Amino acid sequence: MTVLDWSIVSVFLLASLWIGVLFTRRAGKNTSEFFLSGRSLPWWALGTSMVATTFAADTPLAVTEYVRKDGIWANWFWWTLAIGHVLSALVFSRLWRRAGVLTDNELIELRYDGRAAAFLRGFKAIYFSTVYNFIVMGWVTAAMSTVFSAFLDIPIAWSVVISLTVAGVYSLLSGLWGVVATDIFQFLVAMVGSVAFAIIASARAGGMESLVENLNANGFTERLRMLPSMSAGSEVWLTFLVYVGIMWWANHGADGGGYIIQRMLAAKDEKHALIGTSWFALAHYVLRMWPWIVVALASLVLLPKLTAHPETISDRQAYPALMAALLPSGWRGVFVAVFLAAYMSTMVTHINWGASYMVHDVYRRFMCPDADEKKLVRLSRVLSVANLLLGGLIALFIERITAAWELVWAMGAGLGLVLILRWFWWRINAWSEIFAMATSFAITAGIFVYDIVAKAQTPLYLKAVIVVFGSMVVMLTATLLSKPVSREKLEAFYRRVRPGGFWPFSGGGFGHRLWIAWLGGVLAIYCMMFLLGSLVLRDFEAVVWQGALLSVGVLMLYWGLRRYSFS
Repeated sequence: MTVLDWSIVSVFLLASLWIGVLFTRRAGKNTSEFFLSGRSLPWWALGTSMVATTFAADTPLAVTEYVRKDGIWANWFWWTLAIGHVLSALVFSRLWRRAGVLTDNELIELRYDGRAAAFLRGFKAIYFSTVYNFIVMGWVTAAMSTVFSAFLDIPIAWSVVISLTVAGVYSLLSGLWGVVATDIFQFLVAMVGSVAFAIIASARAGGMESLVENLNANGFTERLRMLPSMSAGSEVWLTFLVYVGIMWWANHGADGGGYIIQRMLAAKDEKHALIGTSWFALAHYVLRMWPWIVVALASLVLLPKLTAHPETISDRQAYPALMAALLPSGWRGVFVAVFLAAYMSTMVTHINWGASYMVHDVYRRFMCPDADEKKLVRLSRVLSVANLLLGGLIALFIERITAAWELVWAMGAGLGLVLILRWFWWRINAWSEIFAMATSFAITAGIFVYDIVAKAQTPLYLKAVIVVFGSMVVMLTATLLSKPVSREKLEAFYRRVRPGGFWPFSGGGFGHRLWIAWLGGVLAIYCMMFLLGSLVLRDFEAVVWQGALLSVGVLMLYWGLRRYSFS
C-alpha cells in the first residue's frame, strides 16, 4: 500500500464519517428515530440499505469458496432464499408495517399472551442480539481481516482491531439514520468496485470467452454449471433438493428476518415497504452476484500462474489473494475502500439492530418500563460498543465462512415454519415457537457433538431433514397440546394486521391474485439471474428460453398486482 492507496482509503473513511455525523442530532431524539429513522424511509433508501447490509465483506469470499470448491450451483444455499424474499416483499412487508412495532420481538406479545410470551420475547431478544449477532459480526470481521492481511501483511488480530475501529466510530453517533445514509454511499462504492475488479480479472484471463475455454480445458467444466450436472452423485442432488425445497422457508428469517424487518418497519407506509423490499430482492440476487462469480472463476485459472505457492491459498483467501496479485498502486486503495464499504454497512446494521433488542425488548420491557427516551438512546450507544467488541472476539475463532453460514442456518431452521404460520393460523402460540427453537438448538448441538466424537461430518442435506422435520413434529405436538391464545388477544391482533388465512374472524387476507404475483416474482427473479449469468458466461443459446420465461414471470407479477391496494 502506497501513500496514494492510503489517501484513497482515508477519503472514503472521512466521507462515511461525515455522512454519519450529519444525522447525529436527529437520531438522538428518541428510540424511534435511533432505531427506525422515525418510520419515514422511502423505498429506494430502505431497499438499498437492505442490500448494502447483505453486501458484506464475507459474501465475496464465501461465494468464491463455493464456486472454487463445488461450482456456481453451490450458491443455491443462499439463492433459494429468493423465494422467501419475494414472499416477504409482497406479503410480510405489509403485515409488519401494519403491526407498527419497534422490533420484531415486540410482535410476540402482540400476537401471544401469558408468561410464555414474555419469556419468549426476552429470550429471543437476548439470543439474537448476542449469540447470533456475535457469530454474524464475527464472520464478517474475519472476512475483513483476511482482506487486510492479504494487502497489509499484518497479523489477523491487528486486522480485527482495525476493522472494528473503523465500523464503530460513526455507528454510535447517528443510529439507523446514519446507517441508511452511509449504506447508500457504501453500496455504490462497493458495487462499482466489484464490477471493476471482475473486468480486470477477466481481462487478465484473456476475456470471458478465453476464461471459459481455459476452465473447460483444465477440468473445471463442472464449476461453470448453475445447476448440478445430471451425472452428479446422489449427495449433490439431495443437497440441491434440500436447498430448493426446504431452506427458503426453514430459517429464522422466514417472515423477513431481523434487520430486513427493521427496514420494513422504518418505511413511510406499506407501499414503500413493499417496493423497497422488492428492490432489495432484485439487487441482491440479480445485480451484485455475477462480478464475484467471475472473479472466483478467474482465480482458478490465474492464481496458479501469479503466485509462487498457490497450494497455500485457501478458497476463502482466493478473492483477496487475486486482488493483491493483480492490482497496482492506486487500485489497491480503491479496493480496500470497496471491502471497507461492504464491511461497514453490515457491521453498523448489526450493531444498531442488536442494541434495539436489548434496549426495547429487555431493558424497557422488563427492567425499566418508564425509562426516559434520552436515557434509552445513551444506553443504546453503550450496548453498541459491547456488541462491537464481542463480535470482534468471535472473529478470531472462525476459520471457514461458509461453515459459519451453515451453523447459523441450522440453529434457526426449526423456527421457519412457525414464523410463517403465526400470521395465518390462530392456533399457533408462544409454546409453538419455544419448542420449535429449543428442538432446533438441541438437534443441531447433538449433531455437532456426534460429528466431533465420531470424527465424522454429517451431510448438510441430512442435517437439514433431521433438524427441520424433527422440530416440526415437536412444534405441532406442543401447539395442539398447549392452551390456545385468548380470543380477545387473537381478535385484537387480527383486526390490527388483517393477515387472512385460518382465523375465526372475517375480513383481511390478500386474495389469490397475490399468490400468482408471488410465483411470477420468483420466476422473474431467477430468470433474470440466470439470463445475466448466461450473458456473462457466453451461453447465448440459453438466453432465448430464459428470456421467454422471464416474460411469463413479469406478466404473472403484473396481473397479480394490477388491482393491489394499500392501507
